[in-house]
Amino acid sequence: MTQTPSAPEALEEAAPDAAADHGDEHEHPSDRQYVKIALILGALTALEVFTYFESVHNLGDAAIYVVLIVLMILKFIYVVAWFMHLKFDSVLFRRVFVAGIVLALGVYLVMLTAFRIWGV
Repeated sequence: MTQTPSAPEALEEAAPDAAADHGDEHEHPSDRQYVKIALILGALTALEVFTYFESVHNLGDAAIYVVLIVLMILKFIYVVAWFMHLKFDSVLFRRVFVAGIVLALGVYLVMLTAFRIWGV
């Protein structure tokens, strides 16, 4: 008669050790790198604020939207890549986040045109 394993033993056999599956560890960024990224993000935010207040007098609506959207995408890339460690993760996760930003940007642009062009 064959002895069947108990439930905890079966789970141990079915689920391999998590540390063994996570074989390709990456080196985490240093504190200095995090401070550099934070300073870059702060500079990009300051540039966004400056762009908004200066462009009210000098640039048209289309130019301000383009500049602010580019700055927004740059900030998204920095936050996701460094603070969410996407830079070190699988390409699959990168594709999910790229799809998310493309979808969000598409929805934003549709709504922007709806309010600017059609005057809803």
